Amino acid sequence: MEKIAVIGGGSWASALVKILSENKSQVHWWMRNENDVQHLINYRHNPRYLSGVTYDLNYVKPSTDLRNVVAVADWVILAVPAAFVQEALSGLEQHALKDKVLISAIKGMIPKQNILITDYLGQQYDVPNSHQLVIAGPCHAEEVAMEKQSYLTIGSYDLPTAERFCELLRNRYVKANPLDDLDGVEYCAVIKNIIALACGIARGLNYGDNFQAVLVSNAMQEIERFLHAAMPIHRDLNGSAYLGDLLVTAYSQFSRNRTFGNMIGHGYTVKSAQIEMNMVAEGYYAVQSIYELNKKLKVDMPITTAVYLILYERIAPAVEFEILKEKLT
Repeated sequence: MEKIAVIGGGSWASALVKILSENKSQVHWWMRNENDVQHLINYRHNPRYLSGVTYDLNYVKPSTDLRNVVAVADWVILAVPAAFVQEALSGLEQHALKDKVLISAIKGMIPKQNILITDYLGQQYDVPNSHQLVIAGPCHAEEVAMEKQSYLTIGSYDLPTAERFCELLRNRYVKANPLDDLDGVEYCAVIKNIIALACGIARGLNYGDNFQAVLVSNAMQEIERFLHAAMPIHRDLNGSAYLGDLLVTAYSQFSRNRTFGNMIGHGYTVKSAQIEMNMVAEGYYAVQSIYELNKKLKVDMPITTAVYLILYERIAPAVEFEILKEKLT
């Protein structure tokens, strides 16, 4: 029986615990809130997210003891918002992740440092790239809960390790495949959330499907330019981990970034939208990181720039999109 630690109590963590435990892996599930852990033990479901999913406690071991959860596991999945990674792992010693395989299920970057999660783990905990994986979609937690057909891509620079992890995920409604592009998959997962914000803003401003189609197609070109500048290797951006993940995040009703953007387009302030959603939209933090990083790369990124100016410089969405639409082709 594989022993897997899952760090985080949100919807994506809950979905991954469902997949792994139903495949008979032993999942040691760290959640910050003691009441949530007790609720899970007593009633076998997460009271906050995907509450319709019932867990088998023969395979799921909830705990608030991070050190113990990590110590007993061979695989460690990080599924907390990027902005809270440092806080969540603060109780671990530097050697705690030695000889573990680290899997990032996070679609964001470390704020202010403007680095990928995998780079942070390498720097802070001496975890080599060969021991790191990245989970990409297209896949929403809500559809996993409903057992709708879903696809996952596992980005890695060590394909045998990625394939081993894929085997732990595959079941009748989840297909998983390895891909040898750790950084490209991770960057794409970050930027697609920014694009989803832009799509939501457009919808909130009452732009239609025609405009959104142009917005998404231009976004794919923007992602391609950025990846070529940041990580110039050959990759097929038409693959599920790139274009597929972008499309589901840009169009799905379950996309929290699209929902957040829609609220901004309707006139909500950032703070009021965050309070009403009560969930973290990774794109809000990611757009600042990519915008700052791009000051060095100098890639033409009009969509990212527009979202940044709206969220951080408080430019009126209607005004900024008037400017943006003239830059799209």
